[in-house]
Amino acid sequence: MKKLISAAILVIGVFGCKSTEPLYYYGGFNTAVYSYFKADEVSAEQQITILQEVIQKAAAHSKPVAPGVHAHLGMLYFETGNTELGRQHFDQEKLLFPESKQYIDFLLKSSKAA
Repeated sequence: MKKLISAAILVIGVFGCKSTEPLYYYGGFNTAVYSYFKADEVSAEQQITILQEVIQKAAAHSKPVAPGVHAHLGMLYFETGNTELGRQHFDQEKLLFPESKQYIDFLLKSSKAA
């Protein structure tokens, strides 16, 4: 009986500690967003490069890109004056995450009003 209980505890310990793999690929996304809001010495162009790498690595890992990556990249493109690429990434965000459509459309309307 003690062996059975010990074996059960061992099995629970081994399998109970296994963490699940994230659904999305984040890469350096969190770092880029943190740098943006903190106004670190990371330029918009450097953040764009980081996010482009996140998208490439997500594809290499065969994982979907995390929610917000395309939206943040689009925002950075708008800030740097590349409105066409900004709009493309906003559209990609809406395509991948339909729940973001209202917010992305709000951002687009707000930028037109300004």
